[in-house]
Amino acid sequence: MDPVLDAVRRWRREGTPCALARVVDTGGSAPLPAGAAMAVAGTGDVVGGVSGGCVDGTVFELCRQVLDDGRPALARFDGSDGSALSEGPTCGGTSEVFVQPVDAAGHALLGRLDEMLRGREPVVLATALTGDRAGAHLLVGADGAEDSLGDDDLDRRVARLAAGHLGRAGAVTVDIDGRDGPDRADRPDEAGHPDVRDGESDRVARVLLHSFAAPALLIFGASAFGEALSRAGAMLGYRVVVCDARPALNRPERFPDAHEVVTRWPHDHLASVPVDETTAICVLTHDHKFDIPLLSAALRGRAGYVGAMGSRRVHAERLELLRAEGLTDSELARLRSPIGLDLGARTAEETALSIAAELVAHRRGGSGAPLSGLDVAIHR
Repeated sequence: MDPVLDAVRRWRREGTPCALARVVDTGGSAPLPAGAAMAVAGTGDVVGGVSGGCVDGTVFELCRQVLDDGRPALARFDGSDGSALSEGPTCGGTSEVFVQPVDAAGHALLGRLDEMLRGREPVVLATALTGDRAGAHLLVGADGAEDSLGDDDLDRRVARLAAGHLGRAGAVTVDIDGRDGPDRADRPDEAGHPDVRDGESDRVARVLLHSFAAPALLIFGASAFGEALSRAGAMLGYRVVVCDARPALNRPERFPDAHEVVTRWPHDHLASVPVDETTAICVLTHDHKFDIPLLSAALRGRAGYVGAMGSRRVHAERLELLRAEGLTDSELARLRSPIGLDLGARTAEETALSIAAELVAHRRGGSGAPLSGLDVAIHR
């Protein structure tokens, strides 16, 4: 959502009215998941999308309608009744989209959200989808909640639910029942999804919990490969950090898409930053004096992905040196080297694409094989 968020904040600063559309629920083979966003300015400019393109045109018109009347709208696209707004994704799935105008208060809240994202703070943006307060927000972070959905009890209950989503990027729509007892959002259905029902009494508040948690991509090696991978990583939503011990090569202007450029010995920098299962570490230096201390620490740590560039001969030499450092076979088995998928890549950009493809496959549980030869769900 970052490019969409950036566009909305820019338009608001310029005094241009705009509307924000977000996918709040999906079914079947919907092309984009809950949380996918599109923004439309009063000038007609568009950023982002809520589908593969099949319903974006209708959502664009809905955004223009919302800008005209100032009222949020919730639309379901499944092609079930032949009306203009029943248009459905050509893939056969269903998608529900919430559109709201972004006013001054919303702009201020999005600014606060942007601050938290830049500081790598996990945060959940809760948005009321129904009732008189549709479009109201509650921003929930590790230190508490800001703003309000319009009801103190609802704020407390939503904040409690949102706290369970901190650190897990994604979006889910939940029902908060006004009656006593546990919220239906706490009781998942047989598929493991929160129980979301339409047509309930007004005592049920429907709320989108949109959790933001940018995973870290640590790129070690200031090279053409590092330049290309930093661009690809930023596009995929990672918080990109480039690190190299050589100041002559490690210049910030080489890596305009990186969130941070650090000149330091790689293993020293790794020891100074938080690393968890969402962290990806890509070692592109293929120089043993950098690689061995760095990989020794990385493979013993919590990073979910550790990959290293180099030929098969270099990889074999690395393994022997790492064994001499005391690494076990199970630790060495975590190393993805040579890094990337087999795309036949030759250029720095092609190599970055092969690494990015492996990152996505690892993160989403894909096989990396051509879909044309597989009989599996395209959208897991």
